[in-house]
Amino acid sequence: MKRLLICLFAALLAACGAKDNSGEKTEITLMRFFGSCEAQYGQVVKTSEGLGECGIVTALVNEFNATHPDIVVKTQIGEWGPYYDQLTARLVAKDIPTVAVMHESALGDYVRRKLVLPLDEDFKRVGVPVDDFTEHARRGTAFNGQTYALPFDTWAWLWHINTGLMKKAGLSELPRSPEELLAQARQFKQRTGKPYFAWAVANETAANDRTFLTLVAQQNAKLFSDDGKTINMHQPAVVNALTLMQTLYREGHVRPNLDYAAANQAFLNGEAGVVVVGTWTIDQFLRESQKPESKLQGAYVVKPFPQLYAKPAVFADGHSWALFKGGAKDAKAHEASVKFLKFVWERSAEWSRTGHLPVSKTVAESAAFRALPMREALTEITQTGIGMPGNVPTQRAIELLIGEDVANVMISGKPMEEVQASVEKRVNKALKKARR
Repeated sequence: MKRLLICLFAALLAACGAKDNSGEKTEITLMRFFGSCEAQYGQVVKTSEGLGECGIVTALVNEFNATHPDIVVKTQIGEWGPYYDQLTARLVAKDIPTVAVMHESALGDYVRRKLVLPLDEDFKRVGVPVDDFTEHARRGTAFNGQTYALPFDTWAWLWHINTGLMKKAGLSELPRSPEELLAQARQFKQRTGKPYFAWAVANETAANDRTFLTLVAQQNAKLFSDDGKTINMHQPAVVNALTLMQTLYREGHVRPNLDYAAANQAFLNGEAGVVVVGTWTIDQFLRESQKPESKLQGAYVVKPFPQLYAKPAVFADGHSWALFKGGAKDAKAHEASVKFLKFVWERSAEWSRTGHLPVSKTVAESAAFRALPMREALTEITQTGIGMPGNVPTQRAIELLIGEDVANVMISGKPMEEVQASVEKRVNKALKKARR
């Protein structure tokens, strides 16, 4: 009897001290860039009340947490520049995020290393319609017939135009050939005393590479081999693109030696007619153009990079959300992450307010999206956007190598033949070493 009482007493103590896990939240982690703005948006729980990239994505996560009491998404913010180095270091250390934002140009490397999960079955189960992905979004997130990420947006290379200065120069139409562009640039400089362009050339590789890839693609040329293992810089389209960029710079039609921030500021200050930069600046430039004291006041429009050669094409990439192997601790965490992706998809129209283009054909064709300022003219990019082929590995490293030498063509006047040989040697060496 005494032994039985002791056992019953011990059981009661255990029951009193035991935790009830039924009310615990399922935790998932979300690694992203887009900045930090907790002071302004940390308590905002409606995605529709966010402004700008940081504000909208912060409010989106807050709204998910507020409407899903059984799940908590914990955001982990990385710096934009070293983001993939940080992510790789975390993967090596087995500190794996459940969900992470990925450029579609970088996604393929992680797919080839079998680090991210295919999502078609999950999307089918929760109702994310892959057949509603735009052409560009589908191309950026599918590898070998499987979907490996939820597309978030398409961003592209645009011309942001000061129409006041263009009017002063007597120009009203976009150029339709390299010859027309040079003629316009010369006329603009003569009548305004300012250069036609501001774009980032100093301490910058991405801008040079994106302009170069756009001009090559518009000539219907293939820069990379079908298997993605080599680059061919010795073809007429390459010479044409580099010659045009070099001529514009040498004749003073590009403000010299500007980095990214300085190029955007030069445009805002009315020091150039066009800044060549991405979709993400639309919201900022629009707000500036509405200020009475702004040099852009009532004089701002944005257009896709104009077609100067035979084919409509513009450099484009996209952000997407991937689920990493080992990031979800159990089946509940995996299911929570899939629910989060569905939630993001359902609010993709909100993200398009940043200036980025929709990844849903339904949203892209909607009256609400087309009613946003400047957007209707940009929807063609979901069809005409191009980037490096998906089977080209280490694309961000390749972008760096190409961009460095394109800058040398313009800034230092490095001979064309040397640039062509240098890019081929460096890029082909990188491609040969890349893990596939």
